[in-house]
Amino acid sequence: MSKPFLEVDNLAKVFADGQGGELTVFDEVSFALNKGEFVCIIGHSGCGKSTILNVLAGLDEASKGNVIMNGKEVSGPSLERGVVFQNYSLLPWMTALKNIMFGVRARWPGWSREQVRTHSERYLTMVGLDKAMHRKPSQLSGGMRQRVSIARAFATQPELLLLDEPFGALDALTRGVIQDELVKIWSETQQTVFMITHDVDEAILLSDRIFLMSNGPHARIAESVKVNINRPRSRATIFQDPAYHRVRDYLVDFLVNRSGTATPDTQGKPRVVDPTLLPPVSPQRPAEASACEESNTESAARAVNA
Repeated sequence: MSKPFLEVDNLAKVFADGQGGELTVFDEVSFALNKGEFVCIIGHSGCGKSTILNVLAGLDEASKGNVIMNGKEVSGPSLERGVVFQNYSLLPWMTALKNIMFGVRARWPGWSREQVRTHSERYLTMVGLDKAMHRKPSQLSGGMRQRVSIARAFATQPELLLLDEPFGALDALTRGVIQDELVKIWSETQQTVFMITHDVDEAILLSDRIFLMSNGPHARIAESVKVNINRPRSRATIFQDPAYHRVRDYLVDFLVNRSGTATPDTQGKPRVVDPTLLPPVSPQRPAEASACEESNTESAARAVNA
């Protein structure tokens, strides 16, 4: 059996609590990603999802544990790991095209200007911005800026792409369009993706697996949920698949009823779950979770966290 592409072992993060003590946000976090997988992670606010992502990116250091990617320990930022944040992170004085060219040139310093430009234009076209490549970020909508960020991340062809709620600030229609663009690029490049989201439906649409985190402090990745729904998946039709409802009900039940008490297996690894092989979930949900009973276009998890 081949080794996983990414291995996270016994990760922990401890902060000073401001009162002379310490606060352990998450502890004993262990998981693995296979090459080309698309994995989403879901959990309530404060459980440390973004901190885990920053550790994977090399932008933060864990208090304990280690991260191994392709047999090498992750230490500091690297062009082998690309990050897309919620706030776009574009250089405001550069056009959309030059923002991408900046990243591509850093990735392949030996390329000619023409190679860099052609490569960058290809990825802008892939996200539908071929008509706007000479505009600066101030001349783009929020959704267009995020498309530039995604195109730049994919254009540098990192081995691991890290997405921190990249669509969280977008309206539902724009969010759906960019989700489609993300799936299209990922299906072509088959890069490994690790994404934070609060949107249950988004996670089901995009993921091969979904990690579920217990509540902090001392949060853990308690479960790894398989999404056994055939690809390609469409936002317009996925809700017609019975497996979609099984997975969605399972995720909502975890967030509403079990995230406070869920634990990994005895080896500290996430429990592997395939909701399509389990009886349907019919939880007795508390009154405050009634907002979770929404249309398929809204996120139960977002309502829970509101």
